[in-house]
Amino acid sequence: MTQFNPGSLVHLRRRDWIVMPSADADLLLLKPLGGTEDEVTGVYLPLLSEKERPQPATFSLPGKDDLGDFASAKLLFNASRLSFRQAAGPFRSIGKFSFRPRAYQMVPLIMSLRQEDPVRLLIADDVGIGKTIEALMIVREMLDRGEIARFAIVCLPHLCEQWKQELLDKFGIEAEIIRSSTAAQLDRKIYGDASVYHYFPYQVISIDYIKSDHRRQEFVHECPELVIVDEAHTCARPQGVLDSQHQRYHLLKKIAEKPRQHLIMLTATPHSGKDGEFQSLLGLLKPEFENLNLAAADEKTRRSIARHFVQRRRADIERWLGEETPFPKRIPDEHPYRLSAAYKTVYWEVFRFVQDMIKGIGQPINRQQRIQYWTALALLRGIISSPAAGALMLHNRADRLAADDAGEEDLENPAADSDYGQEGDTEPTQLLDKTPWTAGQLQRFRELAQRVEQLRGLETDHKAAEALHAVRAWLADGFNPIVYCRYIATAQYLGELLREALPAQIAVETVTSELDDEQRREKVEALKEHPKRVLVATDCLSEGINLQHLFSAVLHYDLPWNPNRLEQREGRVDRFGQASPEVCIGLLYGEDNPMDAIVLRVLLQKAREIKQSLGISVPFPENSRSIMDAVLNATLLNPDSAMQYGQQGVLFDTAEFEVYRQQEALVSDAYRLSMEQQKAIRNIFAQHAIKAQQIEEDLREVDAVIGDVAAVEDFVCQAIAHLGGQIAKFKAGYRLFADNLPHALKDIFANKSEVLLSFQSPTPEGYRYIGRNHPLVERLSQIALANALYADSNRFRVARSSVIRSAEVRQVTVLAEFRVRNVIATRQGRQEIIAEEMFLWGWQGEAADPANYLSPEAAKFVMNQSSASANLSRGEQEYWLDEALAALQDMQGLLDQKARERAEHLIAAHERFRTALDQGHRYKIVEPVLPMDLLGLYVLVPETR
Repeated sequence: MTQFNPGSLVHLRRRDWIVMPSADADLLLLKPLGGTEDEVTGVYLPLLSEKERPQPATFSLPGKDDLGDFASAKLLFNASRLSFRQAAGPFRSIGKFSFRPRAYQMVPLIMSLRQEDPVRLLIADDVGIGKTIEALMIVREMLDRGEIARFAIVCLPHLCEQWKQELLDKFGIEAEIIRSSTAAQLDRKIYGDASVYHYFPYQVISIDYIKSDHRRQEFVHECPELVIVDEAHTCARPQGVLDSQHQRYHLLKKIAEKPRQHLIMLTATPHSGKDGEFQSLLGLLKPEFENLNLAAADEKTRRSIARHFVQRRRADIERWLGEETPFPKRIPDEHPYRLSAAYKTVYWEVFRFVQDMIKGIGQPINRQQRIQYWTALALLRGIISSPAAGALMLHNRADRLAADDAGEEDLENPAADSDYGQEGDTEPTQLLDKTPWTAGQLQRFRELAQRVEQLRGLETDHKAAEALHAVRAWLADGFNPIVYCRYIATAQYLGELLREALPAQIAVETVTSELDDEQRREKVEALKEHPKRVLVATDCLSEGINLQHLFSAVLHYDLPWNPNRLEQREGRVDRFGQASPEVCIGLLYGEDNPMDAIVLRVLLQKAREIKQSLGISVPFPENSRSIMDAVLNATLLNPDSAMQYGQQGVLFDTAEFEVYRQQEALVSDAYRLSMEQQKAIRNIFAQHAIKAQQIEEDLREVDAVIGDVAAVEDFVCQAIAHLGGQIAKFKAGYRLFADNLPHALKDIFANKSEVLLSFQSPTPEGYRYIGRNHPLVERLSQIALANALYADSNRFRVARSSVIRSAEVRQVTVLAEFRVRNVIATRQGRQEIIAEEMFLWGWQGEAADPANYLSPEAAKFVMNQSSASANLSRGEQEYWLDEALAALQDMQGLLDQKARERAEHLIAAHERFRTALDQGHRYKIVEPVLPMDLLGLYVLVPETR
């Protein structure tokens, strides 16, 4: 009975196929020669008669009937290598990326390859550098190396669709979203009693769905070999925060305790300012890391942690290898405003009223006083945010007080303040103290609410008017802004004002947490259809979500009290992949508002000074809450002094400013300590030890094998022209005229007659990005290969052989295009992989002399630089082709040896990063499938003198 070895060729149903690895001896897996992995077909051998069984096949040589245009040499070479998905080399998976990774993005992948089982990584790069891509490259590599078969991405609910789309668009992986809205539907797809966590190999899971006690145990027991946790800082062991965060930490703790569990955590803010929470994340990498004092750790300990933790700022990336990394330039823009006379009158009436709520509060503040104090601050903050938010707070407060509904809140985090680590955008109206209120006081609340309500509109609300001014200016300059508000009511109110004030052709959308995840996504994506667009959003869209493809400016409508929130908001647009060379960042604040003045001076400006001078985003200092208690308490007691100090500071030297000077000094000291700590951590974990030059060399080698961005661009343009289509340079990319293309290509673009294409990332707005895995490239490659290998003579034929006279050569030059298949398997024999590459080789002059052999690089240069200078007769063409074929037949032993040498080189590269740590080879190379497939043969004859 015929033995079907992986990598060999068979003939079945009038077609040649490659035998793929199969775990079942009775199931023969076959991929069409020149086809894709989607076309892999299973044949159950016991059901076939001997006559029906596949037969061994040999690859046909190019011959006289294949003679044609020399331009086909380049077309066929690029079509073949761009069709490869299982490419051998140091990185197994790059053939399946739809983009060309930059060298710095490879660092976490190399770190994972250098680790012994299990892989444990904390990737803490700055906002916008590309942690998602870095993590998914590890996933794809581990899948393609056969080290995992399943994975799960655990993320915040509103990020599930984004992760699913990133997996599909950039890595060709179709994952299932598991959360409360999909669980029942997924259960119906499962046969038998398998767990949903075991049945679906690729999962994107809402952390809030699986963190509960009754689901957590099942997930931990059934979870895939690799788990990625996004926004991992929300899963740190909290100190006196919400129970839900305790559940998140317990979930990760249980996962990390599994002995062979791969775990990758992602966060841009690993250190929130609280050492205990940061240490808890380190403890998930290895238990012994949790109690380490990094500042006092010796070099050996630091190196041990650095194998699992990478943290780089943008400045690190921009210096990496001198590589051009298209981060946008950030343009800061401040927008001060002053309250209108009507607004100022009502504001100060509310201010004086709430001052009564904090009478008797001193230092230190006890728990009950803290409730009164933060309630007063929350009400004033709502009034300054917008008339809509202020009126709603006052109405709600009056209603609940009248109903004697005091409720209980977390006293350590009064005001349900998302600035201090909690999620959400609802106004803090449930913070009620136990102070008895008279009927007159309740009536006053209602009167004030009505007064605030009457402040709606651009005439009286100068804050909204200034925001409109900023938005108009940005739109006129070609920027599309996001306006971030603190409260739902403010966002809805401002969205209505902007919608009414701006021209109808400018789309204005409002997104808050009142919408579910799918509704938020639909509203945001609908803006894609409008060239000019404005998004008004709360902080439900400030973390994790990618918005750089739609927006290029951010306006902070409400000042957050934690500078980390500013960075998170701005990071939605100021990130890798932003097509605009510049992004505008606007800060809106009240010049005659005491809270804005003091917060801006004492907190936000300090953080921005550090960011501008050192490029470091410093976490909110751990003891700043008590400092801000004192600062804002003093602001409530003496607002005029607070406003003057916030505006002018050191110009005044009177005793009334002493409290602010003292507290500002404390904040400065806290920031200084936090800054020094962050600098130390980044110096340890910036991964400077990994050599950028070596990574870039490996990437260039992969480019040569499977094709780089330039190869994709060149091939698409040449292939479209070959098929009778038209493609021409147009502004930032190309314009494709698709009317004359085959239907199989036109339907990729919904049969549009004109399409704008770009081969660059970031991609200009309005253009379609074409990477090596785009359906257009795949189908063009398949058409070219089919027209070379199977098609009869037709006007779109791709010639496998050509003989031309060329002025670019001085001796007869032969170029041979080989397709090489190597079988890679683990030493444990767990899995075999078929890896393919193109091997371009040749010689000049006498074929028998080794000195005349061309290296792949030299052969490629000749192919790219040569063209026909004169025609040869048919007889001459056939003569030179026969000579070349005969020479190759005589050199078969040499060619087989070159295939083996190439295989050894590839496996050495495959293991390079593991052997650097003396882990030994995990892989072995099986003899390449011999002989190599001679895909094309081209002869260049010099001009006669």
